Amino acid sequence: MLDKSYLVPWGKRGSLSTDTEAAVLAELVHESTPLPAGVRRERFERSFAASVGSRHAISVNSGAVALQMAIRMLDLAPGDEVIATPQTHRATVQPLLDYDVRVRFCDIDPTTLNLDPAALEALITPRTRALLLVHYGGCPAEMDTVMALARRHGFLVLEDCVHALGARYRGRSPGSLADLATFSLRNAKSGTALGEGGLITCDRDDWAERLHRLRAPDRDARTAHLQPEPAGLPGTSYAMPLQRGCVRRPGSDATMPEGVAALGQAQLAGVETAVARRRALAGRLDEVLARYPFLTPQSAPAHSVHSYHLYTCLADHQELRDRLVLALDRRGVEIQLRYFPQHLLPQWRQRGHLRGECPVAERSWFEQHLNLPCHPSLTHHQQDYLIEALDGALAELNGGAPAPARMPATACGPR
Repeated sequence: MLDKSYLVPWGKRGSLSTDTEAAVLAELVHESTPLPAGVRRERFERSFAASVGSRHAISVNSGAVALQMAIRMLDLAPGDEVIATPQTHRATVQPLLDYDVRVRFCDIDPTTLNLDPAALEALITPRTRALLLVHYGGCPAEMDTVMALARRHGFLVLEDCVHALGARYRGRSPGSLADLATFSLRNAKSGTALGEGGLITCDRDDWAERLHRLRAPDRDARTAHLQPEPAGLPGTSYAMPLQRGCVRRPGSDATMPEGVAALGQAQLAGVETAVARRRALAGRLDEVLARYPFLTPQSAPAHSVHSYHLYTCLADHQELRDRLVLALDRRGVEIQLRYFPQHLLPQWRQRGHLRGECPVAERSWFEQHLNLPCHPSLTHHQQDYLIEALDGALAELNGGAPAPARMPATACGPR
């Protein structure tokens, strides 16, 4: 419940705090280099691009801004069609409301909860310009099939990697699997920096140049000679535009602050550790669910590695799901249901979308879906309690029948 203190709370921070981060911020505060110079921002961008296997990473001040700017790169025109997943946060598709385009929501696979490639092909028309998908919960979408369809029909693919830092698809990282990708550093993500920030990754040099211009006012030193040199005013603020160039085109000034970039750089090395803790806890949760056939965890294909930003499971029917949520809440375990089907939100209903459009996604959320706490900041004691509470709640729903003895699980969190 909203006003309740939970023994096992939902994760408010997805990365692991270290003394290194405090030292980085202290160094930043005390140094003399002007913060707008962007030294740390550029270093972070290079490191991030290398970590996901992309040519370019452009940092911005939020994940929502990253999505807005990435969608700008699609060059959508009136009458174009865009296919999108309904199983995502509203930020993924919200920017499309600013365009005179038709959005066609594609239903999801009932096992992975990602966009279903089999349903995708039926939605493609000659006017399809782009596809927006998300790697839901950190489970990579089936990108080989998606990209083959995109290349065959000539549309672009934007992958929202908000959940997928640390995931793998056939040995590659999300963020390098499509034409464009976006990441968020907000709150519970595996990299959180100061709680806000975003990145866009791509391989195209022209897109990277455009994104840099959109992010901040574009200055070109080549035009400096066109400005008159003010006589007798050395060192004045008026001389600044002459040294750096004049503004050719306005930008949005969505630059990532140096403090965020500095922490982002420090946290990159710890992403795998944080994701490993998520995976280890997810393995323990899987062991419990395996004894109760009426509850099934979201699963990734054998060729993918799940990052478990979300641990999602599906109940056989709504009454069972609702009873389990209440049973866990009574035991002090905070539960979330993420996310409401996007095509049924008021803003999309106003554009003609109706219930029944994506039946798998609708049944999943309304009748089956729940998310269990699975984040690296849970202590060893909290993890043990979560396992016991889940086992007890499921046994209660199973008519009080005790579950078979389980194999000892390996602890995966700090004490």
